Amino acid sequence: MGHVATLKGRTAMVTGASSGIGAAVASALLVQGARVAVCARRGPRLASIADQFMASGLDVLPVGMDVRNENDVNHAVDLVYENFGHLDVLVNNAGIGMRTVNPRFFEEPLPFWRVDPDSFRQVIATNLTGYFLVARAVAHRMVARGSGTIIMVSMNHETMKRQGFVPYGPSRAGSEALARIMAKDLAGTGVTVNIVLPGGVTATGMVPEDAPEELRSNALSPEIMGPPVVFLASEAARGIHDQRIIAAEFDRWRDSLDLDQVD
Repeated sequence: MGHVATLKGRTAMVTGASSGIGAAVASALLVQGARVAVCARRGPRLASIADQFMASGLDVLPVGMDVRNENDVNHAVDLVYENFGHLDVLVNNAGIGMRTVNPRFFEEPLPFWRVDPDSFRQVIATNLTGYFLVARAVAHRMVARGSGTIIMVSMNHETMKRQGFVPYGPSRAGSEALARIMAKDLAGTGVTVNIVLPGGVTATGMVPEDAPEELRSNALSPEIMGPPVVFLASEAARGIHDQRIIAAEFDRWRDSLDLDQVD
């Protein structure tokens, strides 16, 4: 498939872009002609995905960043602006899942009182505080420019309250609440905030290999997130704000829009 120019001239920053949903979203934006900063923790996975994109002739900037660290985030955002001049789109996606807390969370869910406090803090620091730190570092620049798109990756509400899903469920519930408040704070600034989620279990590294076969065989592909993110990153989505878009239902959602009525 050749590259197209739907997003030619537009710049984007994707966190957690070395694998899974982040890599799929970055690829979708790049193929549509955007310049993309692929951001993730430093290491071979980030280098590998950046090399893959570069080998395909895509306009990618690899940026090492730990979203838990305020100084690291600020430095990474400065680097993106130094290279791109401005930023049109932020995709907040970086996250860690239940495997880091309980490798057997499907078969043997832990009650919340048995969750290690340090593990709890690390998940919250990545999935919630990380979203805040990156959005905070970008938003004031977008407001000063009078335009920008922030996309917050989320998950099903059901997963947020699933048994044994402390702290992952609360971290994602918190990031979705953060997105809603951000949208209110940014109303009228020219900067939009929207939530996008796959719509089901997604085939990423967060799903352990010993998960039930039925669950794994029915898992959504991370690429399902590409179309709604590309749409929100495009001029066609100008003025679409404070929406929660389920990627598996994206076509139906878009067909329901009256784009002529969107400010």
